[in-house]
Amino acid sequence: MELQKRKIIIIGAGHVGSHAGYALISQGLAEEIVYIDVDQKKAEAQALDLFDAAVYLPSRAIVRAGDYSDAADAQLLIVAAGPLPDMSKGQTRMDTLRQTITIMKDVTEAIRISGFDGMILNISNPADVITHYIQHQLNWIPERILSTSTTLDSARLRRALAEAAGIDQKSIYAYALGEHGESQMVPWSVVTIGGKPLLQLQEEYPDTYGRLDLNAIADAGKAGGWTILGGKGSTEFGIGASIAEVVRAIFRDENRILPVSVLLNGQYGQRDVYASVPALLNRHGVADIIELKLTREEQEQFNASCRTMDENYRLSLTL
Repeated sequence: MELQKRKIIIIGAGHVGSHAGYALISQGLAEEIVYIDVDQKKAEAQALDLFDAAVYLPSRAIVRAGDYSDAADAQLLIVAAGPLPDMSKGQTRMDTLRQTITIMKDVTEAIRISGFDGMILNISNPADVITHYIQHQLNWIPERILSTSTTLDSARLRRALAEAAGIDQKSIYAYALGEHGESQMVPWSVVTIGGKPLLQLQEEYPDTYGRLDLNAIADAGKAGGWTILGGKGSTEFGIGASIAEVVRAIFRDENRILPVSVLLNGQYGQRDVYASVPALLNRHGVADIIELKLTREEQEQFNASCRTMDENYRLSLTL
């Protein structure tokens, strides 16, 4: 019996794409990674650097530069191309939409003629809108195209809550939902620490948990990316680990629930919009969407986030 080689294409050899590749090979999630970038020399350099690192990693992997013809027999394609927000101009992720769509027009056409028929994981910003744009342009099966979206924001939220509560972040379950961006929201009604609802802990322990400023914690989680971007010019390690988490859930058929951006069609009262919600991931891609019971205020916040993404998605189709 011939064992199938796990092959991943990464479009974009910048900070995010390179750290995604390192996270994937260091965790043994691919036997071959191929970088595609308009800057061929950079793609070759990143691939060579990563291939050198693989010599001392537990799992063997081939890392090289290539082109879209390499996608025909790949199982997964990661889209990591596009500009970073210009903080000096006060740009948000959504403000990069026009620039990213210009790039995505060429990327989607190249994917279309490549023969690729696997799963697509988009991390190009604005992540939710761009994922919807790619899905529409390629008419891709929605269950087989998603974005990491608030996978990373949720990690940042858990870190901020852990710091405020003095509890290890791995004992906390908390999600940032909606947009991987400024309109994201936190459904505090479903946040748990050690399996117990946080809001109940606040009632029972008013002098400790009760003193937590939930708005400030949500803001700290949302601001985490901007703090990193402002300090060193890019985010790398967190997104790399987030990508590996999603890929592992799919490649290893884990039936893992993670907050990722998926196409909603009726769930949470939303239709034809990509938004980040808890989703069940396995070898089929998005196997199910978990509907949390939100409070009325939380539902309104989620609806507002979805409106933002829907408006910008419709704008993307006119650019």
